[in-house]
Amino acid sequence: MKIAVFAGDGIGPEVTEQAVRVLRALGLPGLELTEGDVGGAAYNKHGHPLPEVTLATARAADAILFGAVGDFSCDHLERHLRPEQAILGLRKELGLFANLRPARLFAGMEGFSALRPEVAGQIDLLIVRELNGDVYFGEKGIRTLPDGRRQGWDMMAYAEDEVRRIAHVGFRAAMGRKKKLCSVDKANVLETSQLWRNVMIEVAAEYPEVELSHMYVDNAAMQLVRAPGQFDVVVTGNLFGDILSDQASMCVGSIGLLASASLAEGTKGLYEPIHGSAPDIAGQDKANPLATILSAAMLLRHSFGAEAPAARIEAAVARALGDGVRGFDLGGSMGTRAIGDAVVERL
Repeated sequence: MKIAVFAGDGIGPEVTEQAVRVLRALGLPGLELTEGDVGGAAYNKHGHPLPEVTLATARAADAILFGAVGDFSCDHLERHLRPEQAILGLRKELGLFANLRPARLFAGMEGFSALRPEVAGQIDLLIVRELNGDVYFGEKGIRTLPDGRRQGWDMMAYAEDEVRRIAHVGFRAAMGRKKKLCSVDKANVLETSQLWRNVMIEVAAEYPEVELSHMYVDNAAMQLVRAPGQFDVVVTGNLFGDILSDQASMCVGSIGLLASASLAEGTKGLYEPIHGSAPDIAGQDKANPLATILSAAMLLRHSFGAEAPAARIEAAVARALGDGVRGFDLGGSMGTRAIGDAVVERL
C-alpha cells in the first residue's frame, strides 16, 4: 500500500495529519506513506506548485491523499505558478477522469441540511462524474454573426470510449453498494446524451446484477430534493455532474464532511476533501478533519479494494458525530486534533 501524502496549504497539513493518524491506527499491513510538496508550499520551497520530485512520488504511488491548495500570498504569480495548478497538473499527468462524490447524511446531522429532516435522512448516494469531456473540454469560441451580433458557442461531445470507461467506474461502484445505478442524461433533446444512454445500456450487459435506470437531468435535480432515497449510484457527464454534485453537497449540510475521489484507469486515484485551504483559520486548530478522514476511507475502498477498513473509518466518523463530536463549522468547539482523537478512539 504505497500512498503519497500531499498536504498542501492552509489547513491542508492539519486535516491531512488526522487522516494519516486514522490510517496508521488501522494497523494495515504493508502501509507505506510518502510525503510530497504541492501548492504554495511547493512554490516557496521549489519554485513550482507541482515540482518534478512530487510528480515522481505521485507516479510511484498506488494512491494519493491530498489536503488542499491555495495561498493568498501567491495571487500575484503567473497563472501557471499558482497553487491551484498543482491539482490540475496531477489530474492531467495521472489521467484522472472519474470524479466520485459521495453524499450521505449522518445521524444527528439532519438540522444542518437545507432539506426537511425526514427527506434529508434518506440521502446516501454516490455521484460519479466524468471529468475530461463534455462542453468544458470541447471546441468553443465567440464569433460574429452576419448581422453583427456576437455569439458564444461551446461544443458538447463524447466519444463512445469516454462514456464506456466512466460507465465501468459507475457499475463497479454500484457492485460495492446496493447494485442500483441511475444514468443521468438529456437524451430527449441531445444527440450526445443519446450516445451516452446507448453505451450505458451496452456496458450494463456486463453487470447483470446491477439494476440500471435512466433519468433526464432536470428530473434528477428535482428528485434529488424530493426523494433522494431512490438514488444509490448516479453516473453522468461533466456538465450535469458538476451541477448535481454541488446540489447533493448542500443537501447533506456541512462542507466539512464531504470527501471526494478522482480516479484514473485501473485503481489509481487522488482523494481529497472538497473544502479549500481556508487560510483564515490555518494553524488555529479550528479545521474539521472529517472530510479528509472520509477521503482516506474512499482511498482504501477504491484504490485497494479494502472495504472492511474503509467501512470501519466511516462507522467511527458516524459514531463520533452521533456522540455529539462537533467542530467549529458545526457550531461546536472541538479542535482539529480533538476530532481526530475522537475518531481514532472509536476505531
